[in-house]
Amino acid sequence: MEKGMVYFFTGLSGAGKTTIGGELYRRMKSRRNDVVLLDGDQLRRLSFHKTSGYTTEERRRGAYYNFEMCKMLADQGIDVVLCSIAMYNDCRAWAREHIENYREIYVKAAWETLYHRDQKGLYSSGTKNVVGVDILCEEPEQSDVVIENDGQEAPEKIVDRLEAFFGLNG
Repeated sequence: MEKGMVYFFTGLSGAGKTTIGGELYRRMKSRRNDVVLLDGDQLRRLSFHKTSGYTTEERRRGAYYNFEMCKMLADQGIDVVLCSIAMYNDCRAWAREHIENYREIYVKAAWETLYHRDQKGLYSSGTKNVVGVDILCEEPEQSDVVIENDGQEAPEKIVDRLEAFFGLNG
Protein backbone atom coordinates (compact mmCIF):
# COMPACT_ATOMS: atom_id res chain seq x y z
CA MET A 1 0.00 0.00 0.00
CA GLU A 2 1.26 3.45 -0.88
CA LYS A 3 1.71 5.67 2.15
CA GLY A 4 -0.01 9.03 2.44
CA MET A 5 1.65 12.41 2.67
CA VAL A 6 1.71 14.59 5.77
CA TYR A 7 1.71 18.32 5.06
CA PHE A 8 2.56 20.01 8.36
CA PHE A 9 1.87 23.74 8.56
CA THR A 10 3.72 25.31 11.49
CA GLY A 11 4.08 28.88 12.71
CA LEU A 12 2.91 31.15 15.49
CA SER A 13 -0.71 31.93 16.24
CA GLY A 14 -2.04 34.29 13.59
CA ALA A 15 0.60 33.47 10.98
CA GLY A 16 -1.96 31.84 8.67
CA LYS A 17 -1.34 28.11 9.13
CA THR A 18 -5.01 27.13 9.21
CA THR A 19 -6.04 29.53 6.45
CA ILE A 20 -3.39 28.30 4.02
CA GLY A 21 -3.48 24.65 5.14
CA GLY A 22 -7.28 24.65 4.99
CA GLU A 23 -7.22 25.93 1.41
CA LEU A 24 -4.71 23.22 0.42
CA TYR A 25 -6.94 20.62 2.09
CA ARG A 26 -10.06 21.83 0.24
CA ARG A 27 -8.29 21.60 -3.10
CA MET A 28 -6.91 18.13 -2.36
CA LYS A 29 -10.28 16.93 -1.05
CA SER A 30 -12.02 18.12 -4.25
CA ARG A 31 -9.85 15.67 -6.21
CA ARG A 32 -10.11 12.64 -3.88
CA ASN A 33 -11.54 11.46 -0.57
CA ASP A 34 -8.52 10.05 1.27
CA VAL A 35 -7.44 13.39 2.77
CA VAL A 36 -8.00 14.70 6.31
CA LEU A 37 -7.47 18.08 7.93
CA LEU A 38 -6.25 18.21 11.52
CA ASP A 39 -6.14 21.58 13.25
CA GLY A 40 -4.26 22.03 16.51
CA ASP A 41 -7.03 24.08 18.14
CA GLN A 42 -9.67 21.49 17.23
CA LEU A 43 -7.47 18.59 18.37
CA ARG A 44 -7.08 20.23 21.81
CA ARG A 45 -10.86 20.08 22.28
CA LEU A 46 -11.01 16.30 21.78
CA SER A 47 -11.39 14.15 24.87
CA PHE A 48 -7.98 12.48 24.58
CA HIS A 49 -6.34 15.92 24.64
CA LYS A 50 -8.36 17.20 27.61
CA THR A 51 -5.45 16.55 29.95
CA SER A 52 -3.15 18.68 27.79
CA GLY A 53 -2.40 22.10 29.13
CA TYR A 54 -0.34 24.97 27.86
CA THR A 55 3.00 24.42 29.58
CA THR A 56 6.00 23.67 27.42
CA GLU A 57 6.00 19.99 28.39
CA GLU A 58 2.24 19.58 27.85
CA ARG A 59 2.51 21.28 24.46
CA ARG A 60 5.44 19.05 23.49
CA ARG A 61 3.49 15.92 24.54
CA GLY A 62 0.50 17.09 22.48
CA ALA A 63 2.71 17.71 19.44
CA TYR A 64 4.15 14.18 19.63
CA TYR A 65 0.65 12.77 19.94
CA ASN A 66 -0.50 14.71 16.86
CA PHE A 67 2.47 13.53 14.83
CA GLU A 68 1.88 9.92 15.91
CA MET A 69 -1.72 10.24 14.73
CA CYS A 70 -0.50 11.67 11.41
CA LYS A 71 1.89 8.74 11.01
CA MET A 72 -0.90 6.25 11.71
CA LEU A 73 -3.13 7.83 9.05
CA ALA A 74 -0.33 8.21 6.48
CA ASP A 75 0.69 4.57 7.00
CA GLN A 76 -2.87 3.69 5.90
CA GLY A 77 -2.51 5.68 2.67
CA ILE A 78 -4.35 8.78 3.87
CA ASP A 79 -2.95 12.24 3.19
CA VAL A 80 -2.99 14.55 6.20
CA VAL A 81 -2.88 18.33 6.41
CA LEU A 82 -1.89 19.24 9.98
CA CYS A 83 -2.01 22.88 11.09
CA SER A 84 -0.43 23.31 14.50
CA ILE A 85 2.23 25.36 16.24
CA ALA A 86 4.40 22.44 17.48
CA MET A 87 7.33 24.82 17.76
CA TYR A 88 9.83 22.31 19.10
CA ASN A 89 12.74 21.03 17.06
CA ASP A 90 12.70 17.60 18.70
CA CYS A 91 9.03 17.04 17.77
CA ARG A 92 9.55 18.04 14.15
CA ALA A 93 12.73 15.95 13.98
CA TRP A 94 10.75 12.94 15.21
CA ALA A 95 8.11 13.52 12.51
CA ARG A 96 10.75 13.91 9.79
CA GLU A 97 12.44 10.68 10.90
CA HIS A 98 9.32 8.53 11.42
CA ILE A 99 6.83 9.76 8.82
CA GLU A 100 8.00 8.60 5.42
CA ASN A 101 6.25 11.32 3.38
CA TYR A 102 6.57 14.29 5.74
CA ARG A 103 6.52 17.81 4.30
CA GLU A 104 6.97 20.83 6.54
CA ILE A 105 5.65 24.27 5.65
CA TYR A 106 6.73 27.09 7.95
CA VAL A 107 4.34 30.04 7.82
CA LYS A 108 6.07 33.16 9.14
CA ALA A 109 4.67 36.59 9.87
CA ALA A 110 6.22 39.70 11.39
CA TRP A 111 5.30 40.49 15.00
CA GLU A 112 3.39 43.56 13.82
CA THR A 113 1.25 41.31 11.59
CA LEU A 114 0.65 38.80 14.39
CA TYR A 115 -0.42 41.53 16.81
CA HIS A 116 -2.68 43.07 14.16
CA ARG A 117 -4.37 39.74 13.32
CA ASP A 118 -4.55 38.47 16.94
CA GLN A 119 -7.90 36.70 16.38
CA LYS A 120 -7.65 34.84 19.69
CA GLY A 121 -6.50 37.85 21.71
CA LEU A 122 -3.34 36.03 22.76
CA TYR A 123 -0.91 38.86 22.11
CA SER A 124 -2.97 41.78 23.39
CA SER A 125 -4.64 40.28 26.46
CA GLY A 126 -1.62 39.53 28.62
CA THR A 127 -2.44 35.80 28.51
CA LYS A 128 0.31 33.60 29.96
CA ASN A 129 1.97 30.57 28.33
CA VAL A 130 1.84 31.98 24.79
CA VAL A 131 4.32 30.43 22.34
CA GLY A 132 6.65 33.13 21.05
CA VAL A 133 5.83 35.48 23.94
CA ASP A 134 6.66 33.71 27.20
CA ILE A 135 7.17 30.16 25.90
CA LEU A 136 10.27 29.55 23.83
CA CYS A 137 9.66 29.51 20.10
CA GLU A 138 12.13 27.20 18.36
CA GLU A 139 12.13 28.38 14.76
CA PRO A 140 12.05 25.48 12.28
CA GLU A 141 15.46 24.80 10.75
CA GLN A 142 14.64 22.23 8.05
CA SER A 143 11.30 23.25 6.57
CA ASP A 144 10.62 22.19 3.00
CA VAL A 145 8.96 25.55 2.34
CA VAL A 146 9.05 28.87 4.21
CA ILE A 147 6.17 31.25 3.53
CA GLU A 148 6.42 34.92 4.48
CA ASN A 149 2.76 35.70 5.17
CA ASP A 150 2.37 39.37 6.00
CA GLY A 151 -0.61 39.88 3.71
CA GLN A 152 1.12 40.79 0.44
CA GLU A 153 -0.13 37.60 -1.23
CA ALA A 154 -3.61 36.04 -1.12
CA PRO A 155 -3.82 32.60 0.51
CA GLU A 156 -5.10 31.14 -2.79
CA LYS A 157 -1.92 32.31 -4.57
CA ILE A 158 0.25 30.84 -1.83
CA VAL A 159 -1.55 27.50 -2.24
CA ASP A 160 -1.05 27.71 -6.02
CA ARG A 161 2.69 27.90 -5.37
CA LEU A 162 2.56 25.05 -2.82
CA GLU A 163 0.67 22.80 -5.25
CA ALA A 164 3.28 23.49 -7.93
CA PHE A 165 6.16 22.90 -5.49
CA PHE A 166 4.74 19.60 -4.21
CA GLY A 167 3.49 18.45 -7.63
CA LEU A 168 -0.18 18.47 -6.63
CA ASN A 169 -1.54 20.22 -9.71
CA GLY A 170 -3.19 17.15 -11.12
